[in-house]
Amino acid sequence: MDKYKKLATNTIIFAIGTFSSKVLSFLLMPFVTRMMGTGDYGAADLVQQTVNVLIPIVALQINSAALRFALDKAADKRDVFTVGIRTTVKGFAVFLLFAYPISLIVVNDFRLGDYIIIIYAFVFVSSCRQLCQQFVRGCGHVKLFAVDGIIATATYLLFTILFLGPFKWGVTGYIVAIIASDACSVIFFFVTAKLWRYIKVSKVDKQLKWDMLKYSIPMMPTVIMWWIINVSDRYMVTYFIDSSANGLYTAASKIPNFVIMFSSIFIDAWQLSAVDEYGSDGKAKFFSNIFRVYSGGIFAVSSGLILACQLITKILVSKAYYDSWQYVPILIAGTTMSCMVNFLASVYMAEKKNMMSMVTALAGAVTNVGLNLVLIPKMGANGAAIATAVSFVVVFVARVIDTRKYIKIEINPFLLIAQFALLIIQGAVMLYFKSGLIMYGIEAVLFCLMLVLNMKPIKELAQLLIGKFLKRGKKS
Repeated sequence: MDKYKKLATNTIIFAIGTFSSKVLSFLLMPFVTRMMGTGDYGAADLVQQTVNVLIPIVALQINSAALRFALDKAADKRDVFTVGIRTTVKGFAVFLLFAYPISLIVVNDFRLGDYIIIIYAFVFVSSCRQLCQQFVRGCGHVKLFAVDGIIATATYLLFTILFLGPFKWGVTGYIVAIIASDACSVIFFFVTAKLWRYIKVSKVDKQLKWDMLKYSIPMMPTVIMWWIINVSDRYMVTYFIDSSANGLYTAASKIPNFVIMFSSIFIDAWQLSAVDEYGSDGKAKFFSNIFRVYSGGIFAVSSGLILACQLITKILVSKAYYDSWQYVPILIAGTTMSCMVNFLASVYMAEKKNMMSMVTALAGAVTNVGLNLVLIPKMGANGAAIATAVSFVVVFVARVIDTRKYIKIEINPFLLIAQFALLIIQGAVMLYFKSGLIMYGIEAVLFCLMLVLNMKPIKELAQLLIGKFLKRGKKS
C-alpha cells in the first residue's frame, strides 16, 4: 500500500475511535461542572494529574517500549509483552513501599492522603491499560485500538453519570469512574486480542529486555518533564491562589484539548508510518511533506478555536466556570506548539534514541517552572498559561535543531513565526475587548488570514483523508 494511503487509512481508523471518545468527554463537561464545585473539580484534577506523573515512574514508561518493539517485525511479540507485564507488576510492588510518604503531601488545602487508596488503584489499572493499548497498536491491530476508544468512552460516561449523579461520590466518584473504565478496557483487550497468549512463564530474551529498558527508562524523566510543563502550573495556581482558581484553570485547559484531539488522531497513525518509512531513501521528503500538512491543519484548528472559545466555554461548562475563557487563548497557543513538538518526537522514536528527547524536555520544564514562579504571583492563572506556551516554544526550537542530525525536515521558519504570531494577536484582541462585534470582527479577519496562509496544506490534508474515505465508500 502507498505510504500516504496507509497513513490516511490509519488516521481515519484512529479518528473513529478517538473523535467519538473526545466528543463524548466534552459533552460530559456540563454535567461534571454542574455536579462538582470549582474546588472539588480542581482537587479531582490534581489527583488525576498526580497519577499521570506517577505512572511513568512506577512502570518505567515500559508501554512506550512495548509499542516501539512490537513494531519491529523481527521481535518476539511474546517476549515484548511479557517484559511489559513483569516490569509493570514489579514497579507497582516497589511503589507500595512509598504509600506513607506520599500520603503526607499537602498542597494548600489539598491532601493526597485523603485519596491514597484510589491513587494506588488508579496507577495500577491505568498502567496496565496503557501497556495493553500500546502493545496492541504496535502489533498492527489499529481497528481494535479504535474500538477500545469508543468502548472506554461509553463506560466512562456511564460510570461518571452513575457515581456523580445518583451515588453523589464527588471527587472520589470522578476518579473511580476513570479506574472502572480503564479496567473494562484491560478486560476488553485481553478477551479480543487474546493477550494471555503473549504472556510467558519461562525466561524471556535478556537482550530484548535490556534493549526495551534502555529505550523506556530515559523516557521516564522525559514524561515527567512534560508533566512539569503541562501540569505543575496547576499546583502552583493552587498554592499561590486557591483550588477554585485551579478549578477555573483546569476547565479552561479542556478546550485546548480539541487541538490535542485532532493532533493525537494523526500522531497515533503517524508514529506507525514514521517507523515503517524511516529506512527508506525518501524519508526526508516524506517527513517534510507530512509536517507541512500537519502543522497547517493544527494552526487552522487552533485559530478557529480561539475565535469560538467564549461560545464553546458557555456551552461546555456551568455559569460558575464561564470566566475560565480568559485563559483559553494563551493555552491554545501553547497547545499548538506542543503538537509541533510531538511530531518531532517521532524522529527520536524511529531512531530509538530518547536521550535528547529528555534533554529538550528538561529545557522546557526549567523554563516553565521559572516563569511560573515569576508570572503567577503577578498575573494569576494567565501567567501560568504564558509560561506553558513559552516552554513549548523552547522545546520546539531545541528539537528542530537537534533532529536535523538524524533527518533534515524542511520547515519554513517565517511561516511558523507568522502563524504563531497570529494566534498571539488573536488572544490579545480577545483579552483586550472581552466581547462585542468589534472583537469578533477582528477575530474573524485574523482567522481568515490563518486559513489563507494554510490553504495549500489544508487542501492537501482534505484530499488525503476525504479522498481516501470516498474511495473506501465506493468500494463498499
